Amino acid sequence: MRLTDIRTFVVGNPPPHYGGRYFVFVKLTTDGNVSGLGEAYCVPFDPHLVARLIEDTFARYLLGEDPHDIERMWRRVYSAGFTQHPDLTLMGVLSALEMACWDIIGKEAGQPVYKLLGGRVHERLRSYTYIYARPGDTVDVYQDPDLSAERAAEYVAQGFTAIKFDPAGPYTAFDGRQLSLPALDLCERFCRQLREAVGSKADLLFGTHGQMTAAGAIRLARRLEPYDPLWFEEPVPPDAPEEMAKVARATTIPVATGERLATKYDFARLLSAGSAAILQMNLGRVGGLLEAKKIASMAEVHHVQIAPHLYCGPVVGAANVQLATASPNFLIQESIERWQGFHADILRKPIRWEEGYIVPPTEPGLGVELNEEYIARFPYQGTALHLDMAARPA
Repeated sequence: MRLTDIRTFVVGNPPPHYGGRYFVFVKLTTDGNVSGLGEAYCVPFDPHLVARLIEDTFARYLLGEDPHDIERMWRRVYSAGFTQHPDLTLMGVLSALEMACWDIIGKEAGQPVYKLLGGRVHERLRSYTYIYARPGDTVDVYQDPDLSAERAAEYVAQGFTAIKFDPAGPYTAFDGRQLSLPALDLCERFCRQLREAVGSKADLLFGTHGQMTAAGAIRLARRLEPYDPLWFEEPVPPDAPEEMAKVARATTIPVATGERLATKYDFARLLSAGSAAILQMNLGRVGGLLEAKKIASMAEVHHVQIAPHLYCGPVVGAANVQLATASPNFLIQESIERWQGFHADILRKPIRWEEGYIVPPTEPGLGVELNEEYIARFPYQGTALHLDMAARPA
């Protein structure tokens, strides 16, 4: 079996843009006409350029190769251009290609990928969602604790047992920082009102995006502790795991992090420093499925759990499901609400979500197929990136 062809898709995600402005998908095909899907997460360049980077990497390192040879392919791409370092751009590209190879491997074997990563551990996967804005909102749900509490109760009524929110203000290119007293007050009020709204029916997941210094994060954590959040997410920027470890040692709230990290090497530093109790690798950035499985196994040794991150399209979501199903230390999976709307429409068969849980597929490979005719109607024609940080200090 040899890889012979590649197609890339840059798909615009229509309003309300849950999961980002666009998705970058890849489809690899073998000489036996077996195809596999992958997706790159949040590569910080024009997505059409990202598609070209994926195509260039395929031509250099994968064309004519056997997709089963994951380790050889991984080492060659990781070392491209004399790098051998967790470069987030290259790792996003590699993740998409590696994911597509696993989809092909599963289809050739007639098995879901999780059967090839150690087998099924979990019959269903607990999931959570962010509190999302909705068309017609007259106030900002991300800054209004009354509306957020109301929406959290609605999510719990749908079956969710964990809700994530981030009221800590903008995240900027100049973080970390100390939050202002009004910002600290608002964060505390969010936790108090959401806890009152959901009681013990749901965990609270306090999201941040590296806004704070370690000292600032510790100040906030002490205010949040009475409401018993399940986690405190990425309290400081991801480039200093030793600083994050200071937060972890100073609070009873478990620290979660990892969406902006890549490869076993980044995560080994986290684990060595004792920076986090929960790892949030994104399968479209971390280096692919096998790399994520290695990280999950490293975490298992430290009694650290995994909660795969998702703020992109459903192909990464499908890969997350495969990893989570085969990982003994899986805690919870991020969903974008109930995988409905555009995230369902672009697939031939949507990811199955029932009463707060994802049901792993039994189809071979990743278990999803793109509706190529449908996505052709949604080309991304903008210039904005998938996500942006504020360009001025808060």
